Amino acid sequence: MVNVARAILLVALTTVGGWAMTAGATAAAAETAWDFAFTSIDGDAMPLKAYEGKALLVVNTASRCGFTPQYEGLQALWERYRDRGLVVIGVPSNDFGGQEPGSAEQIKAFCETNFAVDFPMTDKYPVTGADAHPFYRWAAASLGADQAPRWNFHKYLVGPDGKLVAALPTRVDPTSEPAIAAVEKALPK
Repeated sequence: MVNVARAILLVALTTVGGWAMTAGATAAAAETAWDFAFTSIDGDAMPLKAYEGKALLVVNTASRCGFTPQYEGLQALWERYRDRGLVVIGVPSNDFGGQEPGSAEQIKAFCETNFAVDFPMTDKYPVTGADAHPFYRWAAASLGADQAPRWNFHKYLVGPDGKLVAALPTRVDPTSEPAIAAVEKALPK
């Protein structure tokens, strides 16, 4: 009975707010992106482990930001490289200027209607500070605090081994030469 109670507690602790990690993992102890999970924009489990062997571009997004047109470039990048092993993941966040106030349903409709987004999207999460999703705390700790998101559309590139390859700041457009070069280098061989 004690083991059942511990198992229930572990599940509860690792999925609070949809911020799931594999059993026993913490942002500080995680070794790869595969140790983390999100909840999808549709409410389904979204373990990053499902993308093992692929390159990931994880981007915190917002629908009411001056950089919102980057959705178009993210979709173009996804279409260009998905067959070569790239997965673009949008992580809506309301951390910067309250520029993502909508519900998951509203965000999804906005992205599909305005930018034809069909790459995977997560539910809305904080990406900065103590309340940040564990993936974001891990990424900032791994690459350094100066590589943490400072605004919407900050991009983390993860290699096929689950290790962080690069952080691309907001102003780096997804279809720019630096972004394309980083993605091509990170693609599975």
